[in-house]
Amino acid sequence: MSTKSNITKKHRNGDHDAVMSSPAARYAAFRKRQIRTSSVASRFARTLPFELDDFQTQADEALEAGKNVLVAAPTGAGKTVVADFAVYLAQERNVKAFYTTPIKALSNQKYHDLVDVYGQDKVGLLTGDTSINSEADIVVMTTEVLRNMLYEHSTTLDALHYVILDEVHYLADRFRGPVWEEVIIHLPERVRIVALSATVSNVEDFGKWISSVRGDTELVVSERRPVPLEQHVIVQQDDRTEPEIIDLYQRDDSGEQTTKVNPELANRLDQLDRRAARRAGAERPHKGHDHGHGGRGRGRAGAPARKPERHTPRRWAVVDELNFLDMLPGIYFIFSRNGCDQAVEQCINAGLELTSEQEAKRIRAIVDEMVEGQLSQDDLKALGFSRFRFALEEGFASHHAGMVALFRQIVERLFEEGLVKMVFATETLALGINMPARCVVVEKLEKFDGTGHVALTPGEFTQLTGRAGRRGIDTIGHAIVVDHRGFVPATAAALSSKRVYPLHSSFKATFNMAVNLLNASDYETSRITLDHSFAQWEANASAWQLESRMTTLREAIEGYERAFACDHGDFRQFMTIRMQLSDLEKTERNRLKHTAFSSDRVRSDAFRDLDRRIGDLRRQEQQHPCRECPDLQQHLKWGHRWTREMRELMRTQERYDSRTGSVARQFDRICDVLTELGYLEQSGEHDLVLTEHGQLLRRLYSEQDVVLAQAILTGALDLLPPAGLAAVLSLLVYEARRGLGGEPRYYPGSVHGPIAVAAGELKAIRNQVNALCEDHGLDPLPDLDAGILDIMYEWADGRDLADVLHGVELTGGDFVRNAKRLADVLQQIAAAEAYLGPGGESLAKRARRAVEMVNRGVVSYSGVD
Repeated sequence: MSTKSNITKKHRNGDHDAVMSSPAARYAAFRKRQIRTSSVASRFARTLPFELDDFQTQADEALEAGKNVLVAAPTGAGKTVVADFAVYLAQERNVKAFYTTPIKALSNQKYHDLVDVYGQDKVGLLTGDTSINSEADIVVMTTEVLRNMLYEHSTTLDALHYVILDEVHYLADRFRGPVWEEVIIHLPERVRIVALSATVSNVEDFGKWISSVRGDTELVVSERRPVPLEQHVIVQQDDRTEPEIIDLYQRDDSGEQTTKVNPELANRLDQLDRRAARRAGAERPHKGHDHGHGGRGRGRAGAPARKPERHTPRRWAVVDELNFLDMLPGIYFIFSRNGCDQAVEQCINAGLELTSEQEAKRIRAIVDEMVEGQLSQDDLKALGFSRFRFALEEGFASHHAGMVALFRQIVERLFEEGLVKMVFATETLALGINMPARCVVVEKLEKFDGTGHVALTPGEFTQLTGRAGRRGIDTIGHAIVVDHRGFVPATAAALSSKRVYPLHSSFKATFNMAVNLLNASDYETSRITLDHSFAQWEANASAWQLESRMTTLREAIEGYERAFACDHGDFRQFMTIRMQLSDLEKTERNRLKHTAFSSDRVRSDAFRDLDRRIGDLRRQEQQHPCRECPDLQQHLKWGHRWTREMRELMRTQERYDSRTGSVARQFDRICDVLTELGYLEQSGEHDLVLTEHGQLLRRLYSEQDVVLAQAILTGALDLLPPAGLAAVLSLLVYEARRGLGGEPRYYPGSVHGPIAVAAGELKAIRNQVNALCEDHGLDPLPDLDAGILDIMYEWADGRDLADVLHGVELTGGDFVRNAKRLADVLQQIAAAEAYLGPGGESLAKRARRAVEMVNRGVVSYSGVD
């Protein structure tokens, strides 16, 4: 076994007592404490079993003083204490508080936490598919639910005074991030927000934007981790030797890790590289026995042989070593669902046991208690429950989106209670769920993003490793990178040394957003509202540099124009003609050469028109009076410089225009499409108002909102029974993973039946709307995928889980998530009954029935019981 020499265990005092330099300073602190003792913040602090950190006190006092608060601090630093104070303050003042989270799992977790403090009567939960005590004084919800309430002008908002936006840095997410900005912009003026963020490098900019939208905002930043984090790398010579954990950074005389890469690590990796090269040399076939592969130093098909790779430590060996070094419990991040499940199997097959007999019995009791009455035995069997529970009893678990919610919640509870010792997880676990560990292992410094393998960003690495170190339990947290192909210490050092990362907006106008804005205000006011987005604020902030550059270019251009001033004519006009002529002869001709024309005749016409324009400009240039100037060559010297700067000015102006007002221009294009489709109509000279169709679209929050609205209005869904309606609308919610999906195994009924026909019509509608979007310069719509049409039909038709998942590459978790999203779309249709047009009553009735047929069994489980 390897020794523990590379892991320094040291007690570190986390307290940071203020040092008073004078009697005056001590008296000032005494007076400050006196003032605090009468405040709500001080009363709240006395309810806690621990002393508040300075940043928590600062945030609480700012909130009590009527300010908005933005708190940026590392994972585990205690940001949620500020959120808890906002709820406490709302209770003291007899007003409502909403607690929003980015994902349902966080909402469920926070709901239980608040129920424990305030009781079930005081707390509600809204997550789209779950509604509990929605009119309570304290309501936990996903951010999308609050956004929808704002657009619907819900009366529930009347008494609202505090909104907590947990994980607000999630607004950078390109799919769901814009919802955070919509909420911040549209909340009533009286509402105070508490925004909780990871530490980001441009937090001051983000805080200034919130101030510009919401008013006085206190920025509270804490860089201090409550438990210090040490960085390591784990290597292994081969399967016959034990893994070694080596510090990533060199230590100083006091034993602290510095910011210098550890030379011992570099030396050890060099040794392992040389060993790999020697091993590869010993295994290479002798000359004359290379089977025609090009001889020594060549690989298959004559390609250069790949550099020999170091041995990658086995997952089970890593876990065994961490267990020996007393570094568990841990979270092992693997960027693959299958990889997580395989890691559990590998540990079990290796004979590892991380739990005692007493812990295993406790695990079984908790699991059986949580499962009882939730899922049927058939469902549990289909989900592989027995194997799942056995692994838990051994101390191992997976945690990823492919699992059903109940299984993930079981893992979370057992890990929090210290019973499960190692969780193999995808990066989704890094999103705020309360599962701190003693160590965090990162298998690779790259991940598959759906299109290819990309390097982790400093922000992603910080989010993952931030879970290492349990406050009040550990004196040190450990972040461990597993040696892998292509690994170099400098890469890990670059990621781990950047404790913060920039937060950039992903906000852009959408169809549903446009009609909701225009329902509440006129066209110009809507554009002004969008100009208040963080996306536009960022764009404007970068535009000043372009403004400065344009000013410099204009001054240079004016100087050149003075230098080439000509007595014979307008030399600026002469140079403009020459510049236009050059553009046509080079850029435009080259563009036409690479353009696909509908016919040879059209191509000939295009080139003939180009030649005509070039001929006109040539004649203007040759006949221009400046050609007769005896100083023409001297003037041209300045003229060429003028041309260069003029082209740069045009490029810079284009970049500037694309930034300023860019969000509002996107809104303009969307409004053009909606007007053409009949969802908006002109009112007066400068205003747009919603039509009856627009009122329908306002109530549809699907990513494919316009496609769904068009399908309803054109009657594409009219002939579908409830199960068929569910099947066809699955095209709007399903996104295949890694190339799976496309077409179903079969179309229920027949390939010419109502379901197949309606699915074809839905795809045609999407293509029509997409073409219109592209004509107006908008991004293309996502493709529709019919890959689970047959699966959703079978489920809605009453088949059990084992049947619908038999023989398909769809996990239980993916099935449930898609079914819940489908039920949400069906519910939106039912709720919009008054706006569905002719036959709307029938469609709404079938949609309600479809909701009941889809939202049953494992799909109906909410995880809040």
